[in-house]
Amino acid sequence: MALTNWDRLARLMDPWREFEQLNQVFSGSDAPCGELPLFNVWLATDTAMVTTEVPGIETGAIDISVMGKSVTVRGSRESEEVKDGVEYHRRERWYGRFSKTFEIPFTVDADKVEARFKKGVLYISLPRAEADKPKKITIKSE
Repeated sequence: MALTNWDRLARLMDPWREFEQLNQVFSGSDAPCGELPLFNVWLATDTAMVTTEVPGIETGAIDISVMGKSVTVRGSRESEEVKDGVEYHRRERWYGRFSKTFEIPFTVDADKVEARFKKGVLYISLPRAEADKPKKITIKSE
C-alpha cells in the first residue's frame, strides 16, 4: 500500500509509532497496540464527547489528563495467560499499554471534565472553558 502525504506526516510527528509496532510483533501480539483502542470524538457548541471501547480494563488502569486543548488517555490491558501445554490458535485481542493524545478545537474546562465507564465503553465529556466561549457584545448608543 502506498503511503499518502498524511501518513508520511503522521510518521514524522510520532517517531515512536513504528518502534511500538515492531515491539508488538516481537512480543507476540498480532495487533499493534499503539493504534488501539480507537476513539470517536463528537463536537457540539459547548462540549466535546469522546468515547472508546476498552472492555476488560479496570477504571483504575486508565488515566485521563487535559491541558488546554489537548486530551490524553493512557492505560493498559494485561495479556491473557495461557496454561502450560496450551497455545494460541488465533489471537486478535490487543493488550499492552496505550496512549492517545488529540486536540479539541477549543480550550477545555479541566475542572468540569466528567468520565464514566459503562459496558466496556469509556465516555469522556469535555466542556468548553467559559473564557473560550464567544461573548456577545452589547452596543451602547449615546
